[in-house]
Amino acid sequence: MAHKRSVLTPTLIGIVGFLTVCPVVMLVFGSFSTGLGAFGKFTVDKYVQAYGNPELLGIIANTATFVLGSAMVATGLALLLVYLNTRTDIPFKFLFGIISVIPMMIPHILFSVSWVLLLNPSNGLINLFLRDVFGMPDAVINIYSLPGMILVEGLLDLPIAYLILAPAMASFDVALEESSRVCGGTTLRTLLRITLPVLRPAILAAFILTLVRSLASFAVPSVIGMPGRIYVLATYIYQSIATGFAADFGKAAAIGMSVLATSITLIYLYRHLTSESEKYVTISGRGYRPSIIQLKGARYPLFGVVGILSLVLIVLPVVVLFYTSLVPYSMVPSARAFSMMSWKHWIEVIHDPISLLSLKNSVFLGVVGASIGVMLSVFVAYAIVKVRSYASGILESLSFLSFSFPGIVIGVGFMWFFVRTPLYATIWALLIGYVATYLPYGVRPLASAFIQVHSHLEESSRVCGAGAFTTMRRIVIPLLIPGIVSAWILMASMFVRELTLSVVLSRPGSEVLAVQILRFAEDGLWGQLSALGIMMIFISTALVLAATLVGIWLKPVAGSA
Repeated sequence: MAHKRSVLTPTLIGIVGFLTVCPVVMLVFGSFSTGLGAFGKFTVDKYVQAYGNPELLGIIANTATFVLGSAMVATGLALLLVYLNTRTDIPFKFLFGIISVIPMMIPHILFSVSWVLLLNPSNGLINLFLRDVFGMPDAVINIYSLPGMILVEGLLDLPIAYLILAPAMASFDVALEESSRVCGGTTLRTLLRITLPVLRPAILAAFILTLVRSLASFAVPSVIGMPGRIYVLATYIYQSIATGFAADFGKAAAIGMSVLATSITLIYLYRHLTSESEKYVTISGRGYRPSIIQLKGARYPLFGVVGILSLVLIVLPVVVLFYTSLVPYSMVPSARAFSMMSWKHWIEVIHDPISLLSLKNSVFLGVVGASIGVMLSVFVAYAIVKVRSYASGILESLSFLSFSFPGIVIGVGFMWFFVRTPLYATIWALLIGYVATYLPYGVRPLASAFIQVHSHLEESSRVCGAGAFTTMRRIVIPLLIPGIVSAWILMASMFVRELTLSVVLSRPGSEVLAVQILRFAEDGLWGQLSALGIMMIFISTALVLAATLVGIWLKPVAGSA
């Protein structure tokens, strides 16, 4: 058994190292190469072209404003929601759990499109309503702007910040706050002088992680930024490979190196902050109880704010997409609009061969890709938690390295690799890229599940004569079913909606849903886009429900095993 363990970890290091390090190495070499067909002919011309562009300073300024603004919106709103949920008597607290989970199931590109349908200057539903009902001029609100990008990205990243801040706020020892009030401090002064400073590591961690996610974002900059001619580094890279007479992957790699370095630095800061969080521990062995602030007359107004936010994050995107998929063109809901509704756009999508192929490819990647990803994640999590060696520490670092990789950047690295293999322009290239990029989403829940499985269970099985494989199959895997289901759901939903990696690796014959939706958006085909988007949401929901039902069915089977 010890020999098998000693072989397992190096093997996994080789596999995971290839998946995570290989695209980075290829990105570096590619940035110094003259082109995809001339790999190895080194030059610095691509760096000169990329960083000598006089427009680059403006793009960097846009990127910094977009990233910082989005992180501030997401962290600020998350902090407000967490405080209301854990420190006040606001009613219907179940809404906070919904806000923290459900929006993550809505693809970012569809969320961005829904806001375009509402607020685009020419025929956005809200702008049409303000013009037709109140006689206001055209384009009262223009979503194609930097503030519009910041608002939408901030709302998209809100659940991530909430999930980081909620545990920290829930475990805060309120004796510190009570001491402040005894000394005459008001609720606001206590919040500013006691609560927020103690929660500083969690707040900074949430802020930095949302910085990373917004830096890697492509859906909002492409759907909202590009039509308004507001470019950030992600769309600058996209332009290098998707516009003009020939894709310049060398220039894209050169730009991607700075984005990758920034992202890795931010992830290092995030991990440093989370590892140092024990310095701010406020709960010891003695008991504590959370004190609840009575909102009194502000209870229901604040609940109204939370309700509106829930509506904006969850209900509005789906309703707007479904409505747009049924009307012939953008029009304010009215008796005339409802009389003109039809399934025309849905029929067009169903009869579009590229849309059908994208549906088939996305389902294949969601089911097969997530299954392969979970299988690899089981072994990686086992080596990290159970083997506990220097090699397993290296494996853990490698497995979480890809979390800091912006999808469009690492996609360029994979392109440099795949173009020299038979995998180029195939769905298998996408599958490998997906598994490599989203491996942390499978390893994290499974590592947590392995921690809860005591080693005595495995030892007892081996004492009774069972081999390593039998022990894993009969003892360990049945106990991991909740973690396996969670990891599969997370990876499948990510694969079905994946955009940033797909825009680089997808080629004719390997189109996926998100890329096809982006094409519809670029062509202004909002009806077909909305119909295909609702199909995407339905597929994601169906996969989640199917996996959940399988997990429920396997529990009694595992118990009998």
